[in-house]
Amino acid sequence: MTKQKKLPVAIDLEEFSELIKHTKKNHHRIAFLLGYGAGLRISEVISLEKSDINFKEKKILVRQGKGNKDRVVPLPKGFKEWMLKYIPIKCGVRALQISFKKVANKIDLTKKKPTIHFHSLRHGFATRLISEGMPIHHLRTLMGHSNISTTNIYLESNPKGALESYEELF
Repeated sequence: MTKQKKLPVAIDLEEFSELIKHTKKNHHRIAFLLGYGAGLRISEVISLEKSDINFKEKKILVRQGKGNKDRVVPLPKGFKEWMLKYIPIKCGVRALQISFKKVANKIDLTKKKPTIHFHSLRHGFATRLISEGMPIHHLRTLMGHSNISTTNIYLESNPKGALESYEELF
């Protein structure tokens, strides 16, 4: 029996803005920003060090991400120098997951998207870049995927280009 492939549950910009607005603790806010604005996994957010952030070049070095691979991702546009004092993030994976769910519940995001979770921030990052026209191979690099088929799921979850092509051709 083949495993069901479900489309990723992504958070959009409007939902992200609401989430940030209702998040009380700065270190949670910054963690959410890194998930959504840089596409970091929760474990990568937790293990981030100040020295991994390069303000001059507007990039973050992700050390030993999934599969023990290093990669470079963009510094989120909303990331400010004062936020460095919260790096490394002073809480664990579970605390971040709980905080995310709590705020998602508060803004009724869990009603709209019942399976939403911290990783939905990363899915939102990828979905947004695809919808803005980033080439799939560039997204693959930012996401740290070994296989392009993993990245292709974001084309399927946001078929805007395919739907536009249909309108032009049919």
